[in-house]
Amino acid sequence: MSRTYKATGINLKTQALGESDKIVTILTREFGLIRAVAPGARKHNSSLGGRSGMFVVNELLIAKGRSLDKITQAQTLKTYPGLAKDLGKLAASQYLAEIVLCQALSEQPQEELYDLFNEHLHRLEAVSSANPSGVLAHLAHGVFHLLALAGLTPQVQICCLSGRPLKPDFSDPNWQVGFSIPAGGTVSLEARERLRREGEREMREMRRDQYPIPNAQTVVVHQQDIPVISSRLGAMELALLQHLSQPEIMQIDGARDHDWLSVEQILRQYAQYQLGRPIRSATLIDSYFAANHDATV
Repeated sequence: MSRTYKATGINLKTQALGESDKIVTILTREFGLIRAVAPGARKHNSSLGGRSGMFVVNELLIAKGRSLDKITQAQTLKTYPGLAKDLGKLAASQYLAEIVLCQALSEQPQEELYDLFNEHLHRLEAVSSANPSGVLAHLAHGVFHLLALAGLTPQVQICCLSGRPLKPDFSDPNWQVGFSIPAGGTVSLEARERLRREGEREMREMRRDQYPIPNAQTVVVHQQDIPVISSRLGAMELALLQHLSQPEIMQIDGARDHDWLSVEQILRQYAQYQLGRPIRSATLIDSYFAANHDATV
């Protein structure tokens, strides 16, 4: 007889198996990420049909198998019906699920990740459908918190070069700060320019002081790398990024859809760099907000 175990988990991914089964990838509190067969789940009258859907939270009884475990019982504890009714919310939820799939470990408890993911799904579901920027704001908030849990948070409070705090200057409409993915976060453009000038001066001095000495050993001097600027942020975009470390998303006066979209795209590029793979659901976000923009112009 196969050994069985109980787990509470949320479905992150499904795929067809054979004529009527599904393979469900589940994030569980007790055992982390598991893949299990939901037998007959694609049959019209299957009790596992709805329970094996995306973002359904179940209390599960699972039988250990040689290659894949098998779900023998499932009792639904929670669903998120509001996500499937709104394309933007659904795309944002799938986006977060992709990050969770990259971060989750198997065969060990993942309580914090499980709770955090469910909390952000709950917040997304509660966003008004008449507020597209709210979806973007909560998506960015969720991405930031997932990265923080994994120890991959971008530095947005200080300059990665100088270590000095960065404060958005709303009085200057042309004020900007850089964001460098390789450097790990925000970079003062003034500090970067200062570093560039110092590097050029050092190189000039080296060339001036070099004299041809017979049989002299060649010495290679490496100047400090100047970080590549991945994007430039205005005062509002930096303020929004800095706000994401807070437990709750608050209304920020003056923030517009394109500000949140810019913040999401910065976090997307950073997350993809850290995870080493593209976030495929992000294309749905692009399509949704492009269509929404066309509808409102």
